[in-house]
Amino acid sequence: MCGIVGGVAQRDVVPILVDGLRHLEYRGYDSAGVAVLNESQALKRVRTAGKVRELDELLRKEQLHGMLGIAHTRWATHGKPDTRNAHPHICRGTVAVVHNGIIENHEALRAAQIKAGYEFTSETDTEVIAHQVYDHMMKGDDLLKSVQRATHELDGAYAIGIISKTEPNRLVAARRGSPLVVGVGRGENFIASQAAALITVTQRFIYLEDGDVADITRDAVTIYDASGKRVERPVHISSLTPDAVEKGPYRHYMLKEIFEQPQALADTLTNCLSSNRVLEESFGPKAKDIFDQAQSVLIVACGTSYHAGAVARYWLESIAGIPCVVEIASEFRYRKPVVRPNSLVITISQSGETADTLAALQEAKRLGFGHSLSICNVPESALVRASDLVFLTRAGPEIGVASTKAFTTQLAALMLLTICLGRRRGLSADKEALLVKLLASLPAQVDRVLKLNEQIKTLAERFADKHHALFLGRGTQHPVAMEGALKLKEISYIHAEAYPAGELKHGPLALVDADMPVIAVAPNNELLEKLKSNLQEVRARGGELYVFADETIDVTEGPTVHVVKLPHTDDVLTPIVFTVPLQLLAYHVAVLKGTD
Repeated sequence: MCGIVGGVAQRDVVPILVDGLRHLEYRGYDSAGVAVLNESQALKRVRTAGKVRELDELLRKEQLHGMLGIAHTRWATHGKPDTRNAHPHICRGTVAVVHNGIIENHEALRAAQIKAGYEFTSETDTEVIAHQVYDHMMKGDDLLKSVQRATHELDGAYAIGIISKTEPNRLVAARRGSPLVVGVGRGENFIASQAAALITVTQRFIYLEDGDVADITRDAVTIYDASGKRVERPVHISSLTPDAVEKGPYRHYMLKEIFEQPQALADTLTNCLSSNRVLEESFGPKAKDIFDQAQSVLIVACGTSYHAGAVARYWLESIAGIPCVVEIASEFRYRKPVVRPNSLVITISQSGETADTLAALQEAKRLGFGHSLSICNVPESALVRASDLVFLTRAGPEIGVASTKAFTTQLAALMLLTICLGRRRGLSADKEALLVKLLASLPAQVDRVLKLNEQIKTLAERFADKHHALFLGRGTQHPVAMEGALKLKEISYIHAEAYPAGELKHGPLALVDADMPVIAVAPNNELLEKLKSNLQEVRARGGELYVFADETIDVTEGPTVHVVKLPHTDDVLTPIVFTVPLQLLAYHVAVLKGTD
């Protein structure tokens, strides 16, 4: 969740650092700070527990200026959210560091450093990095070599930016597991955890690979890989514009991105459909040969992307007739799965930089599962570069941490894949034509759902004082319920769970009462009558029901039953359409509760 910005220039970098932090505020944070080398070649730092605007006020008061600096927004992991734990961290007035990630061996390093005489001023794992780099510098290494040596002594994930008062024109950056980009300018260069932070100063970016260390001056960027060998990384021209990362007329990025879904779906499907067929070349020039070889599918993903994979499992098995296993990436890495050599390994990620998903892909390759396909929203990302095939969702920048348009476009991509694989297993041309027609209608269907915004906003008022919620769905709607519960807990901080509706009586029904709202998704399909029976169980326990129902079915409203009618959608694509009102519900509840 943390954000990094850094720069070395021939002008004052402080306004650039602060502007970069503002562009990263959407990620959530509890403190912020800046360190620069000032006009007197002294390392000066300003930090605050609170918002970037408060940091900006302090910087103006302190009149902090400098042409070399680093900045950070922190989400507390090690140590409580206060000023002394805020980044940057400084060792003996000489070395300053900002860090995203977790140093797993920080306790051992801390013990050794204390024994060597180093004093700690924070509870963070990050401070050991500053001491470790400083220690190597005291042994005669320059800043670059010290960072290279120090990173080999760190276990865990990191993206770091480091400056030293002994080398006033140098910024060193390194990454392993956490994303970091270099922004290339003219007579100035920058780093950031995301390109969006720097889009007002450059559109030219170098995406560092795992293990890279970048030596950055005003006029040059030199990159070394994990072995210390000098390497060339390509410069990408970003299509991002300053307008693309602004909220426009919307109050929050999340609301903007929910309402961008019709266009995002249309853009994702553009150039993929022709004459009632899916163009499998959309997945890459080698797609035909790789799809021909696939005998099973392994999907690995995290969070919202995992839920997309869970929906796709139903589609792949029922429509394409191909076996599918869906794995949580962070778990797949550490277990011993049975290898199916001709599997198509599908990784799903909005950013393409999700560390657990990247590691899971490498593990699947090592084990010999088969060819790989990445479904991703960022063309220059590490996951894209590591995969045999790529399908790019064209959702545009997703600034909101709670993923919305990335999820629905991932589902659209997974249906396209289902059709391509289904052709090889008996999917008829007529059935494909029907699915293509349904896909083409998706933007209009989602647009109709968005017109229910005010009704859902009113409904959200009933949730403002709740502490728990239960989401129910059957079949493909169970992953949709999981996604709805994730959105509610993620941004409103209401504890929420999702269950297959048929499992209600096997435990969660005991929790249902008037203070625990139950949200059900109810498309018009063969499982509807069974779902209605589950809803009766909720009513019998005095539960408050909120039913998002297809407009063609009859669900009787009452004092404890609240119904939102959704436009009729063919059952196969209801996971995409029925997700949208759950996003709106979570958003409006969060706004009413005042959770950031």
